[in-house]
Amino acid sequence: MRKFINRPIAILFIMFFIVGTVPSTGYAKKLETDYDKFELVATADGGMVSTSHGLATQIGAEVLRKGGNAIDAAIAVQYALTVVEPMMSGIGGGGFMMVYDGETEEITIVNSRERAPAGATSDMFLDEEGNPVPFNERVQHGTAVGVPGTLKGLEEAHEIWGSRPMQQLIGPAVKLAQKGFPVNDYLAETVADNRDKLMQSAAAEVFLPDGEPIREGDLLVQEDLANTLKLIRSHGTDVFYNGEIADALAATVQDFGGSMTADDLANYDITIDDPIWGEYEGYDIASMPPPSSGGVFLLQMLGILDGLDLSQYDIRSLEKYHLLAETMHLAYADRAAYAGDPEFVDVPVQGLLHPDYLKERQALVDLNTVNLNPAAGDPWRYEEGTPNYQPTEQPENSQYGETTHFTVADKYGNVVSYTTTIEQVFGTGIMVPGYGFMLNNELTDFDAVPGGANEVQPNKRPLSSMTPTIVFEDGKPVLTVGSPGGPTIITTVLQTIIHTLAYDLSLEDAIAEPRIYSNNLSSYRYETDIPRSILNQLNAMGHSFGASPTTIGNVQSILIDHESGMFKGVADDSRNGAAIGVELKGKKRGK
Repeated sequence: MRKFINRPIAILFIMFFIVGTVPSTGYAKKLETDYDKFELVATADGGMVSTSHGLATQIGAEVLRKGGNAIDAAIAVQYALTVVEPMMSGIGGGGFMMVYDGETEEITIVNSRERAPAGATSDMFLDEEGNPVPFNERVQHGTAVGVPGTLKGLEEAHEIWGSRPMQQLIGPAVKLAQKGFPVNDYLAETVADNRDKLMQSAAAEVFLPDGEPIREGDLLVQEDLANTLKLIRSHGTDVFYNGEIADALAATVQDFGGSMTADDLANYDITIDDPIWGEYEGYDIASMPPPSSGGVFLLQMLGILDGLDLSQYDIRSLEKYHLLAETMHLAYADRAAYAGDPEFVDVPVQGLLHPDYLKERQALVDLNTVNLNPAAGDPWRYEEGTPNYQPTEQPENSQYGETTHFTVADKYGNVVSYTTTIEQVFGTGIMVPGYGFMLNNELTDFDAVPGGANEVQPNKRPLSSMTPTIVFEDGKPVLTVGSPGGPTIITTVLQTIIHTLAYDLSLEDAIAEPRIYSNNLSSYRYETDIPRSILNQLNAMGHSFGASPTTIGNVQSILIDHESGMFKGVADDSRNGAAIGVELKGKKRGK
């Protein structure tokens, strides 16, 4: 059951949380709970953690301090984020963990993307007249829930790379849920903004006590979630996929109109994937393959822009933003036509990234005019085979998913870039009663109108935009990048890489530099500090940047200087994130 404590009493609990003792094997000692004290930029020589929540960052850093590796830390961070960022990710969702193994020098992706249940149908997001159900309706329905993969992914990563007992890595999250943590302004704001959504399920008891949203400074205790995490700590993921949690999860989805059964959970499995590679400014870029569209179209845009010498133009110039927007339009046209789950459809990855195809697309970018018909090209001319689907027109969705990205690097040479999600803020808004975790709405990432590469099919993974990325120089990882933001993720990662590698900004300045996003001629977003005079000139050319700026993405990134042996971590300032470094004892790098 939910337990909520008001501010005056919360102070006593926070004091106990900070000074209370924990077993010597734990990783939750003396957490700083004053969010104003968290630093967005950190440097260290023994490892680095950067996440969107300071409590999770501290837990990851403590794992590194006690000798755990980057994968151990990432596992502990994900469990902690389930508690402190329940609106963004958690055990009811999925994600992509990219791991560079410092010993083998190989890069691997643990793909825990959600899958459609066996009862899913291609027309399940159409109404009786055959029209797409409005997004606001389908996003809160049981049909939107994909079979969660996060726990299977964490388990697999631990089996491959883990060096500390899983029980220790789950422990800090249990304590956060059981003893509570002070609500920050971002969580309070998202609860208030999603009040109606949360009122429909058991989530109301947790986040809307007595019908009122929790407020900044309140202590949030989540007893049901704590008990769920204890079950997982004691019995492993089997209790989630084959035990009592599976039964409760499936029953909850069915209560909200979905088809998921306990068998769907029992049959779920992850995949282990290889990254796709590209080049930019002489650097090698490793990113996500399908079913994410992120890596393919990040690399496609970088390939187009690499030949346009973007950095000859001022960083806030008309030319830069125009060339970015034009390149984005072409890439997103291809994305809509050709991207999907490669277990079900043929995705022409080689064709989309073929040098001759990139030159074709680049030729469509004119410095002085707007392309009024940024249509998909024909990458199949550079790829063996033929498509087994037809592009379909989809309704425009103005609501972009959120999610979270974090990154870890350790003294042993391991690097993790991990994007994890439940899709929209608070997912479907559905909480599994008695178990305290939110359920994703990932299946709304499928096309509502069937027939295309991304149509709904049983056991299929919906198209994603998540783009965990690692940049290499001379075969060594030098930069991690990733972000939340639905389809804006790809362009956020794109611009962070461009600002760092082409414009040679410091990492913190590269992340702070305002970003734009546009996937077609009627969809434009931009951040504060882009000059209004430049936006007016862009609009005079034929672009459609609106009157109001917005926030795009939340980058978490680590820069690795192999010559000095230093790590720099940077957390974007758009949430209550933190970067925390770990210093080497004796100042000798370990193996």
